[in-house]
Amino acid sequence: MKKKYVVTLTQEERGELQALISRGRGAARKLTHARILLKADAGEWGPGWSDAAIAEGLEVGRATVERVRTQLVEEGLETALEGRKSRREYRRKLDGDAEAHLVALACGEAPEGYSRWTLRLLADRMVALEYVDGVSYETVRRTLKKTRLSLG
Repeated sequence: MKKKYVVTLTQEERGELQALISRGRGAARKLTHARILLKADAGEWGPGWSDAAIAEGLEVGRATVERVRTQLVEEGLETALEGRKSRREYRRKLDGDAEAHLVALACGEAPEGYSRWTLRLLADRMVALEYVDGVSYETVRRTLKKTRLSLG
């Protein structure tokens, strides 16, 4: 079966990968991916091993070999070695306005029956005052830590 993603490395890329491996220092995953790419190189200077031979020789899964080949062809050498960066975007629960309300609340008097604010009390009060729809005490903790505000 003909491969859809054929690895053909330039002489410069081969030299970079061989230098990376010969140094012997670096993340094991990165070094393994470099070895996979060198063995999979079907160009003029490469051995052009099959996926099964690479998987057996380097003691990795065949799917790993296929994934590294695919990443090289579609996304480039750097992504094939390092992996892709997360594309997920995280929306913040507490924006600047809500943070200001949180800090003001934490600096104020503790609720009746309590000697001081707790993270859970602050989170519950933020929801009760409708500054946010919902917030965890851990988010409150991180926000207070970021603003260098201490409850105790």
